[in-house]
Order: sequence, then structure tokens, then C-alpha cells
Amino acid sequence: MSIRTLASKVIYENPWLSLREDRIEREDGSAGIYSVIDKPDFAIVVPMENDGFHLVEQYRYPLRARSWEFPSGGFPAGVTGRPEQLAAAELGEETGFTAGRMERIGYLHCANAMTGQGADVFLATELVPGEPRREQTEQDMRQQWFSRSEVEGMIREGIVTDGPSLAAYLLLQLRMEKRCR
Repeated sequence: MSIRTLASKVIYENPWLSLREDRIEREDGSAGIYSVIDKPDFAIVVPMENDGFHLVEQYRYPLRARSWEFPSGGFPAGVTGRPEQLAAAELGEETGFTAGRMERIGYLHCANAMTGQGADVFLATELVPGEPRREQTEQDMRQQWFSRSEVEGMIREGIVTDGPSLAAYLLLQLRMEKRCR
């Protein structure tokens, strides 16, 4: 199926995202509108140590609740770099860790019905502790290590609900299965 864009208009923007409304024509000729959130890609890091993982927890305003997730984030407005640099920066910022080894394990789209934003997923191992360098918006963040079975229980019980974190965990599981064959 193909959709043709007839017109596009940015209706809101700030330093983190823009929202545009596109007038479209579907393959059958019918007209419609499509709202799209444009945001830069981000990195998500799976910090693995002693057959477990370091997760971060923070308050997520849209949910009005705290959320356990893998460390993730994007470059500040006006800053660019390679995905590996972003992953290392986010890991250090949110957990204080430096990874002796950082391996890219995949790429995903987090909400492809409303945004083209994607995420490079990295596995961080050989972790060296340090002090987190959290941004003002992360001042309530905390970090904790959980065993693999605890993380899987948190997923089953609906405690970990962050889509990119769940997809990153699946990518890790598939990578580990492939290595065992």
C-alpha cells in the first residue's frame, strides 16, 4: 500500500520534538490526515553484569507513575554524534557506569504508527562504577541491579512496561540464543 503526501504543516515544535499534520491520499484515492511526531533517534543500553541487569527507575509524567527501564536517551538539542557515543553517554549519565565493552545488538522503532523515531540498542558489559551525571529532568531517578529471573518476573507481572526496554530485552535474548547454537 502506498500513501501520497499532499501537504505537510508543522503545528507545534519545541527543542525535543515537532508535531506535523500531513494531508494524505490513500491508494484508493480517499483523502485523510496523518499526525506525525518527529524526534531524533535515541540509544537504549542493556547494562548486564553477573547474569543480571542494571535498570533505572524514574517518574514518567505522561503515565503519572514511576517506570523501571533500561537506560536510554537522545543527544541534547544541537548535539550530534555516533550511536555508540550516545549509548556511552546515556549509560554514564543515568547509572555512572562506564562499559569496558559496548556491543550494538539491534535497532528498533518504538511507536511506528505515530513517529519514525528509532533506537539503537547496545549491550554494555565489563562495567566500571562511577557517579551518575543526571540531567535536571532525571533528578528523581534511581538505579538498581536485578537478577535475570527478577527482570523476567517484573516483565511478566507488568512492572516493566516500557516498550523499548521490552524490545531491547527480546533482542538480547535472541542474540544469546544464537550464540548458544
